[in-house]
Amino acid sequence: YTLSGSLIVFLVGIPLITMRSFSEERRNRTDQLLFTAPVSLWKIVWGKYLAMATVIAIPNVIFCIFPLIIMSQGTAYLTVDYISIGVFFLLGCVYAAIGMFLSSLTESQIIAFISTFGILLVLYLWDGILSMLPASALSGLLGVLILLALANVFTDIASNSIVDLTGIALYLSIIAVFVFLTIQSIQKRRWS
Repeated sequence: YTLSGSLIVFLVGIPLITMRSFSEERRNRTDQLLFTAPVSLWKIVWGKYLAMATVIAIPNVIFCIFPLIIMSQGTAYLTVDYISIGVFFLLGCVYAAIGMFLSSLTESQIIAFISTFGILLVLYLWDGILSMLPASALSGLLGVLILLALANVFTDIASNSIVDLTGIALYLSIIAVFVFLTIQSIQKRRWS
């Protein structure tokens, strides 16, 4: 329940972390230094992404203390608790990858924040949105399946103690895709 309640913090925290990642450099024209750096662009993007993942990891390390406190006072299911914390961290990393990509598309920090917040809010409210959509639409079905899998991986582990390795692979794939799209977005500006 603690981790599920903390998802709301991700809605504001992740856009705050990611909004300056590339938009500020684009606005100040310091992105030209990225293009001429002796380090490859993918190393720069992955370095920024890993820095954001480290910031997300700090509260998750603190969360690792909670099951031990619960165990000292009663019954704790350490395996499920620590897997839930790990998947919660991966979910934060997915959100950071999305936010970093959106930051690379604009030079305004505010637009990067609002667009990331909007997408994360839609993902957070997805179950309620699904209940309002007609189930027979074929075009909506594909989007529903992808986003439903994204939203349900964490809740399945946290609520039902079901570890879904395909869901974890989905998280890792989404991270890789959005980091790749960020690299391509910056690379496009390099050659234009």
